[in-house]
Amino acid sequence: MGSRLQELLGLSESAVAVAFVDEVPDGVECVEESALSGCSYWQQAAGGQVVATVPEDHFSCPIGAFTHGVELPEAEAEGQQQMIGMMVELEYLRMEDVPEIPHRTESFGAVVYSPLELAPCGVDAVIVQGTPRQMMVLAEAATSAGVPGGPTMGRPTCAAIPEVMQRSQFVTNLGCVGNRVYTGIDDNELYVVLPGDQVEAVQEKLEAIVSANHALETFHGGRVPEEQAG
Repeated sequence: MGSRLQELLGLSESAVAVAFVDEVPDGVECVEESALSGCSYWQQAAGGQVVATVPEDHFSCPIGAFTHGVELPEAEAEGQQQMIGMMVELEYLRMEDVPEIPHRTESFGAVVYSPLELAPCGVDAVIVQGTPRQMMVLAEAATSAGVPGGPTMGRPTCAAIPEVMQRSQFVTNLGCVGNRVYTGIDDNELYVVLPGDQVEAVQEKLEAIVSANHALETFHGGRVPEEQAG
């Protein structure tokens, strides 16, 4: 399923399936090394790996730990407050904004990250990375499939996952600076995050939307005088 999504949109990498589970499923390996950011695990999955993380793998990412509902030990919790304090001091966010950031409240067991087509279990959210044009087409397909469109989000990027899970809507995320540093996402790319249980319906609409965009591009292009064509 994921490979078809990738093919239709012309994505350079796989869409990433994210599943919150009570324990790591049989046959799925935990990451070999904890990353500095939770979104770094997305890149492993986009590159073809099926990996799982446990709470300790998120201790180095204070903001991601908050959005994912990871309970931090005392030392890491203190570091989380220091990072939030720094962001407030920089006027990157306001202290009153913090409780409003989408975040999981359920107990955290483990997370499985995988290419969508290789998902070993039920999927909670699907992260799609691409250009504005690719994400435009995907958003149109989601709307056509009847999936409500949520807000366009910025920081923190990882908050898009609980936002989608809690509201059963797709969201566009512009990619915060931390996400861009840790993942290396191109400056001309952004994200659309879909509810896992709506991906099949979106994909069913995607082929028609891609075809329609090609036809409309030809139509609109034919109306533009040759000397004005871009």
